Amino acid sequence: MPKLKTISGAKKRFSLTGTGKIKRKHAFKSHILTKKSTKRKRNLTGFTILDKTNLKSVKEMLSM
Repeated sequence: MPKLKTISGAKKRFSLTGTGKIKRKHAFKSHILTKKSTKRKRNLTGFTILDKTNLKSVKEMLSM
């Protein structure tokens, strides 16, 4: 079987941690920010760990 190509959109959105977990950015932080509270916007900043329910599909996209 040929090698699978990495999906370039996933390559830009996800990154690996040192322990092998996958990091992702929070959603809902790009526009319509005036109606969102400062606390909500602050908590959407930064990275979080990918949930285990999405782990298999993201690993396939990253060809791991």
